[in-house]
Amino acid sequence: MTSITGGQLVAEALIERDVPYVFTLSGGHITPIYQHLENSSVGLFDTRHEQAAVFMAEAWGRLTRTPGIAMVTAGPGFTNSLTAVASAYLANSPLVLISGCVGIDCAARLDLQDMRQLPVIEPMVKRALVCQKTERIPEFMDLAFRTALSGRPGPVYLELPVDVLNGSVEAGHVKKKKTGVVSHPFDPAQAASVVEMISQAEKPVVIAGSGAWYAGVERELIEFAEKTGLPVFTSALGRGTIPDTHPLCFESSLAIRPGAGFFAYMNTDLVILLGNRISLFYIFGDIFNPKAKIVQVDIQAEEMGRNRSVDLAVLSDIRSFLNACNSRIDQQGLGPSFKKQFAPWVASLKESATNSRAMTQPNWESGSVPIHPLRLAREVDAFMNREDDIVVADGGDTTTWMGMTRTVRRPGHYLDYGIFGCLAVGLPFANAAKLLYPGKRVCLLTGDGSVGFNFMEFETAVRKKLAIVAVINNDLGWGMIRHSQELKLGRAIPAGTHIGKVDYHKMVEALGGLGLYAEKPEEIRPALEEAFASGKTSCINVMTDPTVISPGSIALANLGAYKA
Repeated sequence: MTSITGGQLVAEALIERDVPYVFTLSGGHITPIYQHLENSSVGLFDTRHEQAAVFMAEAWGRLTRTPGIAMVTAGPGFTNSLTAVASAYLANSPLVLISGCVGIDCAARLDLQDMRQLPVIEPMVKRALVCQKTERIPEFMDLAFRTALSGRPGPVYLELPVDVLNGSVEAGHVKKKKTGVVSHPFDPAQAASVVEMISQAEKPVVIAGSGAWYAGVERELIEFAEKTGLPVFTSALGRGTIPDTHPLCFESSLAIRPGAGFFAYMNTDLVILLGNRISLFYIFGDIFNPKAKIVQVDIQAEEMGRNRSVDLAVLSDIRSFLNACNSRIDQQGLGPSFKKQFAPWVASLKESATNSRAMTQPNWESGSVPIHPLRLAREVDAFMNREDDIVVADGGDTTTWMGMTRTVRRPGHYLDYGIFGCLAVGLPFANAAKLLYPGKRVCLLTGDGSVGFNFMEFETAVRKKLAIVAVINNDLGWGMIRHSQELKLGRAIPAGTHIGKVDYHKMVEALGGLGLYAEKPEEIRPALEEAFASGKTSCINVMTDPTVISPGSIALANLGAYKA
């Protein structure tokens, strides 16, 4: 009878699931898998740091709505991945992290890179698994995949000791499993209740979050908005599920974004949350009118009522819920009356949005030198105007500026770090997006602080021929912390807030990319044109005004435990 090794079983499980790439950095404890993936249909995409590999896998999971796969070696390889795992957990990104570890027989003997990995990562993942028998590897691989994607998506950890990977078993003794889980739970009675609540409202709002994206509701959400005439805001991965350009879409749900958000939340009488959590972004629920009724639709029961009591909790797949609502509206012929009922409310939101944007317009159009960061964000947004353009934002203030500005026309085409607030996602996210969509334009807007974390991923992009364009919002330091300290302490502490002028563009040139520099607003667009025309990995180093304080900095100084 033919024998088979553990490393081969892992490789076969990945190949059988049509995994296109494993994002990884090599190491001795995972070499038994490498040798069976080499020259297979699964690409080994190697990065310069394990954190970057896992961030790329996270971005892949976000963009494809399938598990991104990362693989790291034991000990330091494992610990280097933890920040990205935590980011994936809070972002609900489907991810499988495969990690090597010391052999079972060598545990606690001070072997190379020996540590107890499982207890460290368990709080950060949906489930942490350790396979200790070679013949059971396919079972554990199957469990990891279906857990990552079922229900609310998230990261799963699978630990494989090196002696289990090197071990051999008779092929006939291996039970291979491959189970796909498709679940769309919904109680139709809840749709009736929601439609009734809509009929009694005067100023309802809908906020579609990441759950809407993972449920694939793009068609159903637009249909729901058009049937009811309800105004829709979007957040996180929900951005673009209804395009910002749609007449009933009021863009990002962030209250700090110029638009109708703050006015809407303070005056609404009904909030319908679709796969969206009541978090800091909504001042833990306090931003909504205290008298407003709250409907929360989510795939996870534990999320219901976080931070604020919910009048109707709907445990449901978002697509199933919207389909049921749309059918009920059609059956009862409510569409025309709803649209008439909410037309004055929508008109008031449009007026509020116009007035709010007018207040910000001078900064978007600012000709000042150093460059106003909102002018930089507007230049990027205006240039990246194709429906399939992908924009990634990274950095504290920088993500705030881009979040205040970006027009999202298509879902899955805008990425930032989300509620974990983890800097360093930018280059790995952009590289993953370009790898997935080689024919699309990918632009990263990043802060000068955040770009330093994974700077050598520029080399990865050059080596892999990923023609991303990274625009650095260079305000000479850690702007958000600097400004929040100024607001809170009356001054900024230089250590940890000041970097100074660094020629990042020249560093990228040295790595084989294109480096460009801009000091004036009118130099930004020509630099973007040159960078994208070059077909090279490019860096545009843009000097911006270090004195401008973002709403994000103000929020950091005044919200949550940071406030004394």
